[in-house]
Amino acid sequence: MSQAPTVDSLTSQSFKPRARRWPQDLSIFLVLLGIALCFEGLGWLVRDQSFLGNPAGLVIMVLQVSEIGLIAIGVTMIIIAGGIDLSSGSVVALSAMVAASFAQTSDYARAVYPGLTDLPAIVPILLGVGVGALVGWFNGSLIVRTGVPAFIVTLGMMVSARGLARLYTHGQPVSMLSDGYLWIGSGAKPVIVFLLTALVFHVVLRFTRFGKCTYAVGGNPVAARVSGININRQLIWIYTLAGTLAGLAGVIASSRAQTGQSGMGMSYELDAIAAAVIGGTSLSGGVGRITGTVIGALILGVISSGFTFLGIDSYIQEIIKGGIIVVAVVADQLRKKKR
Repeated sequence: MSQAPTVDSLTSQSFKPRARRWPQDLSIFLVLLGIALCFEGLGWLVRDQSFLGNPAGLVIMVLQVSEIGLIAIGVTMIIIAGGIDLSSGSVVALSAMVAASFAQTSDYARAVYPGLTDLPAIVPILLGVGVGALVGWFNGSLIVRTGVPAFIVTLGMMVSARGLARLYTHGQPVSMLSDGYLWIGSGAKPVIVFLLTALVFHVVLRFTRFGKCTYAVGGNPVAARVSGININRQLIWIYTLAGTLAGLAGVIASSRAQTGQSGMGMSYELDAIAAAVIGGTSLSGGVGRITGTVIGALILGVISSGFTFLGIDSYIQEIIKGGIIVVAVVADQLRKKKR
């Protein structure tokens, strides 16, 4: 009788170094460098200014990337496991509204909860992150218990979570937040949080059983089940972690903006998916790296910042961004055929 495959045997191929001229992450990084240099040249040609020599614009770009990057880390794990998440942008808005409503100061007459003001900053932060985790858990549970495709479940949650964010304060923004809460979104702290989170999940995916099970579930679900992996539990955990990261992004977004608004996180889910795919994560599952996703998020940030720097209309930026997503998916399919 043939021996059942183990988790290590299912995922060993993902971790074996492949014979290639350029490591994939290095190739993606060179693309990032090339795009940045192109905008540098266009900046001098069109505006007689330096793109890379504009510290204020680069800081704004990196801060923006930190929010999308947090979501992209969670989305990367989901895609590696063979799923998809379209709700993360709406979860950002819902988490931001809930967290901000518990971070208001007592000297604001229109506080959402007048009796719960001036709370320690950790309370609204945990509540915002907890809302994201709850939504992620609900997504994962509904997917594994009902068998409804992840695309449909998360699409429904995308609409529902955005509606809940608007209903929470009837469309009104939440302002007058405490200094303690605003601290987490000040300075370079969002970037530090993003980089530390990326490092943690890079280690988790590459060197832990949880990571190996994630690759196995996305690479070959049938073999993963035979090897003893509880696929349902694994998927629930993955979606919960992704929701947690979206909740954290919502907390940082509201802290940076010093307000919670139901329109926050609009289209962030598409940017996160694009960052993951550009970074080498396969939409077919079983392949992907956090390091590639980080570089993919930076590529999107450089492109968006570069277009703004050159004064290109925002509508045209959306068209080009959509084209980039399509090109990234086509490239993923070509990579799959080569394998």
